[in-house]
Amino acid sequence: MSHGICFLVGAGPGDPLLLTLKGRACIERADVLVYDYLCNPQLLRHARSGVEKIYVGKKAGAHTLRQEEINALIVAKTLEGKTVTRLKGGDPFLFGRGGEEAEMLQEAGCRFEIVPGVTSAISGPAYAGIPVTHRAHNTMLTIFTGHEDPTKAESSIDYQALASTPGTKVMLMGIDRLATITAGLHEAGMKAETPVALVRWATTARQETLIGTLADIAEKAAAASFKAPAVAVFGDVVSLRGKLNWFETLPLFGKRIAVTRTRQQAGELVSCLRELGADAFEMPTIRIEPAPNKREFYESVAYAHGYDWLIFTSPNGVDAFFNAFFEIYRDARDLGGVRIAAIGPATAARVSAFHLQVDVQPEKYVAEEIITALQKETSLDNVKILLARAEGARDVLPKELNRLGAIIDEAIAYRTVPETSDESGGIERYKALGADMVTFTSSSTAENFHALQLPPCDGVKFASIGPVTSKTMRELKMPVDVEAKVHDIPGLVAGILEFYSKK
Repeated sequence: MSHGICFLVGAGPGDPLLLTLKGRACIERADVLVYDYLCNPQLLRHARSGVEKIYVGKKAGAHTLRQEEINALIVAKTLEGKTVTRLKGGDPFLFGRGGEEAEMLQEAGCRFEIVPGVTSAISGPAYAGIPVTHRAHNTMLTIFTGHEDPTKAESSIDYQALASTPGTKVMLMGIDRLATITAGLHEAGMKAETPVALVRWATTARQETLIGTLADIAEKAAAASFKAPAVAVFGDVVSLRGKLNWFETLPLFGKRIAVTRTRQQAGELVSCLRELGADAFEMPTIRIEPAPNKREFYESVAYAHGYDWLIFTSPNGVDAFFNAFFEIYRDARDLGGVRIAAIGPATAARVSAFHLQVDVQPEKYVAEEIITALQKETSLDNVKILLARAEGARDVLPKELNRLGAIIDEAIAYRTVPETSDESGGIERYKALGADMVTFTSSSTAENFHALQLPPCDGVKFASIGPVTSKTMRELKMPVDVEAKVHDIPGLVAGILEFYSKK
């Protein structure tokens, strides 16, 4: 037996939060990721740095690799002693050819495990407000595939059995053959008025649902150019959608929103927007790098106890400072009696995460307001202040503090640089599909988005977290369609909600 192992993992139906905990653990553990067309690219962000990623997507008329080649690939990688995670859309054993892959691994003497996934056969209808079983409507569920081996002379779909079996029928794949399948079901005795629902790109913000009957659903699908990937539901439970349609009624449903924060920070905003139904995706335009002069920064951190005040202007500054501090010292008390000021609740929250109290936090989340807040606490004459912040930050704050008599030292904790990779695929997605809105949480995200010189996107709107970012956007000739009234992530989300509620 090989020392390697292959995990055949169900990647779920599309919503990245529907990945199982074990599935995520397998991605995090992998040396090699082999993934399909229907796997949400967001899942790849759980992978370790340096993992080998191999796309083997298959869709009608466009196979990256034939199934036999995929089988050979995962066997070869496993035999090399590697941990291989094979990501398959939905569940690997439900019309996913996972059984064939498992057989090949077993025959080659490879260790393997099956990690079940959430199938679109149940989750797709659920996200469309359709329960596949319901006590008042049915007691049976039949799942079948409409996709068949094109080399077969005859169809293996037993229309007679499907039509005569009570309960809900769910069809995976086969939308391209919908007219043939509905005709076959009708000829076998299924009533023409049987309710039918088609759910496309189920569980994602791209979801579309089409309702009809057995008699007219194929015609409606053709008229709407309704294409795969889609799941079809046949049965009386489709009528419950009118009451239970929860997902497609979310306030930002269907809005495609690009988030330009760093990859490490984008998650919070993306999650907030997705909870409201948006098709939010990461398109980082900047990344955070360590202090350009590490020795100088560490010296400032080491002498922090000698200051009266320590000012933080961003969560990144807090993290950089205390990560350095606890490399130098073992005890938070070594910070001495220095008092701490923070701009914005997110920055204050990061300070609190290190079990320290913020003494001053201005009501408005801009640098200038910290001066007013400090003046309420103390005279600034001859007060020694250490300002931990990014390289190239605006000089308004240190200049004004100096003018008021404070003694200011800057500790350059980090710097923002343009993001040169597109690991999340966000830039390519923007080029291919565009966006309804792009969000900016700092001047640097706006500057680097502008520097990308992406092709124009019809109708795209731009949202800013606050006046400083908005000023930069206007200098770059970018419109400011939304400006958060409260200059933090919840405030930005609220501004976006307000903007679309007026549409």
